[in-house]
Amino acid sequence: MKSLRKALVVGGGIGGMCAAIELRKRGVEVDLVELDPAWQVYGAGITISGPTLRAFRAVGVLDRIMELGWCTDGCDIALANGTVVGQLPTPRIAGADVPGGGGIMRPVLARILSEATRASGTAVRLGVSFTRIDNAADAVDVTFTDGSRGTYDLVIGADGIHSRVRQAVFPDAPKPHFTGQGSWRAVVPRPGHIVRPTMFMGERQKAGVNPVSRDEMYLFFLDKRDSDAYVEPQEWPGILRRELAEFGGLVADIRDGITPQSRIVYRPLHAVLVPPPWHAGRVVLIGDAAHATTPHLASGAGIAVEDAVVLAQELERAEIEPALRAFVARRWERARLVVENSIQLGRIEQEGGAKEEHAQLMRTSMGALLAEI
Repeated sequence: MKSLRKALVVGGGIGGMCAAIELRKRGVEVDLVELDPAWQVYGAGITISGPTLRAFRAVGVLDRIMELGWCTDGCDIALANGTVVGQLPTPRIAGADVPGGGGIMRPVLARILSEATRASGTAVRLGVSFTRIDNAADAVDVTFTDGSRGTYDLVIGADGIHSRVRQAVFPDAPKPHFTGQGSWRAVVPRPGHIVRPTMFMGERQKAGVNPVSRDEMYLFFLDKRDSDAYVEPQEWPGILRRELAEFGGLVADIRDGITPQSRIVYRPLHAVLVPPPWHAGRVVLIGDAAHATTPHLASGAGIAVEDAVVLAQELERAEIEPALRAFVARRWERARLVVENSIQLGRIEQEGGAKEEHAQLMRTSMGALLAEI
């Protein structure tokens, strides 16, 4: 890293924090700016696949995730009435001592990573973004919203699906598009018998639950929607109860317990896949800024963490320009697979396609993601 002495990370989400941590391990001076002055994360639970656990282990936060989340082996498959009819294996690819998957509350994961980011020595500046990026041949001059300026050897755009870095540096890049589904999440108490993720297969829809701690789990459900129009939060409980009408068993118990006070999160699903290269000069995109996906493969956060790990590895091996080319070469096909296959899974669900086709695409995709990064 002879030519990389100082880097700027724009965005304090999962990918941005992991990139800062990985660069600090290698002695790079890192500034991280995050527009939200409170650095808050909203949302319910997040499923953590085996490949994602492997990536978090590389970053160095896996022990805390296992301590504060819930990790286990396997995924139960049940009928809509709640009858369990099978179990999918989840290989222990993060290590023999690490279960094959898990879950955690998003705010808890964010707290783990923010603590690790500060502990790494990253200079974190909250309530700050940029107003201008001047991308020269051997440095990047950045003007910030607080009026300050900085010069960096590398700028990493990790500012999410609506990335301002992408808009500034890649104005012709594809824009996020609505994929035709809405994502519903609800945090509920975890019954003692739910020790692993469980998928409930309805006629045209599926729901699921995943433990996120010793006491809680979250319900997840995707529905078909005509548009990504805003839905008033006070409408969420009634809509979710109606959408879950066909389910019995545990899902029915959750549905019948939904009240206006329930912790529900709804968002319309969008995706974007920026074609390579994801870099121009000394600016590079990672995570959702380059490849935002839908949750069908539970891999959006995971491939952002992998981006951070691979980018740091390549920057350690080579000068900045060839390192960025090598980074994109290693990441493109994996990111493409996650985004395009997730969208295709959603399309099958919306069109009432064959369950066999859906299952085969899931198996093929998850098998490919087991490969080393």
